[in-house]
Amino acid sequence: MSYRRIPFAPEEHYHCYTRGIDGRVTFQDKQDYERFQEYLYLCNDTTSFDRGDFLKLAHSEIFSRPRKKELVAIGCYSLMPNHFHIGFQEVEEGGSSKFLQKLGTSYSMYFNAKYKRVGGLFIGPCRSRHIGNERYFRRVAQYIHLNAAELYEGKWKSGAVKNMRLLEKQVREYAFSSLRDYVGSPRPERAVLNPEMAALVRDGMPTLKMVLTEAREYYADLES
Repeated sequence: MSYRRIPFAPEEHYHCYTRGIDGRVTFQDKQDYERFQEYLYLCNDTTSFDRGDFLKLAHSEIFSRPRKKELVAIGCYSLMPNHFHIGFQEVEEGGSSKFLQKLGTSYSMYFNAKYKRVGGLFIGPCRSRHIGNERYFRRVAQYIHLNAAELYEGKWKSGAVKNMRLLEKQVREYAFSSLRDYVGSPRPERAVLNPEMAALVRDGMPTLKMVLTEAREYYADLES
């Protein structure tokens, strides 16, 4: 399998992904998606955060909360009903594992408390794929953003797209993906993205139509 958990290393780029255990839906409403976006920001810090912030601050205010230092430099993400994808660069040794552990634990605690359940929420540690260079990372970022297409064109990975123009509009406007921070109006959630990584992803960003075929091939490889 080409997509697996691999060792992380500083300054290297990765695509990480995991699903809900037993196919469980992990984001059941808007609040769940927004809480995960908040954790993408808050857990990406060398220091811990005050869980009381969720009682004191509005969703938009969370993203202006000061952080000491990022563990990873996030360039893209996409949240789907039962899984998520994140593309990032490790900032310092051990930062990737620490960030993913904090993220998974924090969100699972929130989810279990809200829905009165116990036990693990996601399938083990995130699986990861090393992205060998910046040029390829830019393409992978678009593959990650294209995940939302599944919500509107369920057979896009097999090449069946009824309305490409409409699909591109829908994916661009999807609220729980970082693509909106590249092509839409400024919003607080943009703070999740590292400025340097965002500049890298934005450089020469192709249309979704251009990367559609490549994305199908990429995900076919991940699932093999």
